[in-house]
Amino acid sequence: MYRDQTKVVQIGDKKIGGGNPILIQSMTNTKTEDVKSTVAQILALEAAGCEIVRCTVPSREAAEALGEIKKQIHIPLVADIHFDYRMAVAAMENGADKIRINPGNIGGPEKIKAVVATAKERNIPIRVGVNSGSLEKELVEKYHGVTAEGLVESALDKVKIIEAFDYDNLVISIKSSDVLMCVKAHELLAERTNYPLHVGITEAGTLYSGNIKSAVGLGIILYQGIGDTIRVSLTGDPVEEIKSAKRILKTLNLRKGGIEVVSCPTCGRTQIDLIGLANQVETMVQEFPLDIKVAVMGCVVNGPGEAKEADIGIAGGKGVGLLIKKGEIIRKVPEAELLGTLRRELENWEK
Repeated sequence: MYRDQTKVVQIGDKKIGGGNPILIQSMTNTKTEDVKSTVAQILALEAAGCEIVRCTVPSREAAEALGEIKKQIHIPLVADIHFDYRMAVAAMENGADKIRINPGNIGGPEKIKAVVATAKERNIPIRVGVNSGSLEKELVEKYHGVTAEGLVESALDKVKIIEAFDYDNLVISIKSSDVLMCVKAHELLAERTNYPLHVGITEAGTLYSGNIKSAVGLGIILYQGIGDTIRVSLTGDPVEEIKSAKRILKTLNLRKGGIEVVSCPTCGRTQIDLIGLANQVETMVQEFPLDIKVAVMGCVVNGPGEAKEADIGIAGGKGVGLLIKKGEIIRKVPEAELLGTLRRELENWEK
């Protein structure tokens, strides 16, 4: 499997590559220089399960803020740099655990050399990032458009630029909003390098469309054994990215832990607010570090049978519901008490 053979890279106190667990990343959408707001968002991401966080560093003030931010968070901090190599140097001097650059847009060889020299001095990994939206004109012409082959060539060209300065503490990311192009690009790249790969579908969209595109794209890539870190890119609250990433990894059996909620699609037999109840249950179970399956079913006709593969479940009736464990009906509960009953069961669950 490709990810078992990739180079191990240390990011702060975390390791990726070489068969280490796939780590979940996100990016803040606050002004980095607003330390209070940025820290608050990162702490919320941590609570949701984020393991690496990235902040944009467009200014000296933002770079200097990283030092204070790092004092107040508990996960590795990555600095996102565009255009100005001095921001990359300043970010590392202020404690960034990793930097993300595109060597093609931060200046000539001397500027890149300065960035690499600082990274080498501090042993800070560099993530070389290429997006389909910024593919070089000559590669667009060579491949008659933006293609997976062009993305791979661009990424490897950028890697060679860094390697020329005798540095290989690298992570590669190639992203596109075109799901199938992104999949093909990762398949091609995995054949040509052993650097760890950060995987994501860029500009995926809103919570609805972005989740679908990310689940399809990341699902195909990860299932092939490709990918060492992931980000689900959504237009919205970054915390939602973490929830989705965790679910993708769990669905692919690439991560254990966390309660899985299964629920029926409702039908004419449903006599309770199943949609509202299922959403409440899904939110509530985030509090519990249990590795179990919870079922939320809409009727007492098929509910017990459909919930038999779950560890615990509830099934609604007319103003009442059933509490079910391992397919066995435990007791009948008023509808208004179903959520509270389930919570108490989880609170007292024997691990």
